[in-house]
Amino acid sequence: MLGMSMGLFIEAAVAVLMALTLGYCVILNRRLALLHADRESLKLMVGDLVVATNLANQAIKELKSTAVEADMTLSSRLEEAERFGIELANHINSGAAMMQRIVRLTNVARQHPVLATPTQAADQADRMDGKQPNKVRAALEQLSTRVSNRGVAA
Repeated sequence: MLGMSMGLFIEAAVAVLMALTLGYCVILNRRLALLHADRESLKLMVGDLVVATNLANQAIKELKSTAVEADMTLSSRLEEAERFGIELANHINSGAAMMQRIVRLTNVARQHPVLATPTQAADQADRMDGKQPNKVRAALEQLSTRVSNRGVAA
């Protein structure tokens, strides 16, 4: 009887261990099913991440091309502004020279009231400066002919 009760005890212990093993297998099976479900959602997430990365790369390429285009436009505008600045400086310098010439002409005209026409005043100013007649003289001659023609163009 002792042999039988010991055998029954061992078999009962084996049956309990088998039931525990079976229960643990059921728990593991559920976890594996959840893991597979997460695997599918992970695949979707990775796919979405790849799409987002591709879109970001494309946007970066477009930004680079836009930046290059803006840089070229800005460079051309800066070059044009520099040319205009140089041209404006030249005009300012020539305007200042012309103003100095006009001042000299008016000074000569004030000092010599005998000179009747602006052309004579320009000749006198040229002789004083040691320069030859230029565009200012030609303009003064045109003005004097207009005055003598009473403002009517010839």
